[in-house]
Amino acid sequence: MKHLLLLILLATAITAKSQSIENIYFHLYTDSLKKAVHNYINVDGKMSNGNYLPLSNKQIKFWSNTGTWDGNDLIIDSSYKGDSVVVKATLIERPTLSETITIYIKKKIDNGVLKTEQEIMDSIKKKKDKSF
Repeated sequence: MKHLLLLILLATAITAKSQSIENIYFHLYTDSLKKAVHNYINVDGKMSNGNYLPLSNKQIKFWSNTGTWDGNDLIIDSSYKGDSVVVKATLIERPTLSETITIYIKKKIDNGVLKTEQEIMDSIKKKKDKSF
């Protein structure tokens, strides 16, 4: 019984080890980038078994036409005048496998002020009152 369990564990380990990344894809959490903040650039690898695996800067080499990188985070200087950023992700273990994407810069300025709970409740109440 011990030998059978050991054999199963060994076979599982060999199978898991033999899975390789077939392709990489950008799966961004946002449709635009913000200046002067950390913008997480999500890249997933499609494995040979069909599963997806999130990749980090340990597996991916990142490049962009502007900004600096901190792991998967792209930081764009607030003085950048362009309307978009070109980002390229290359699989380190297979440099011929890469993807490039153009991501636009957010134009509307966030004022950083969020409504309070009471303000939200008041606006909902006003909408209901108008509908009657």
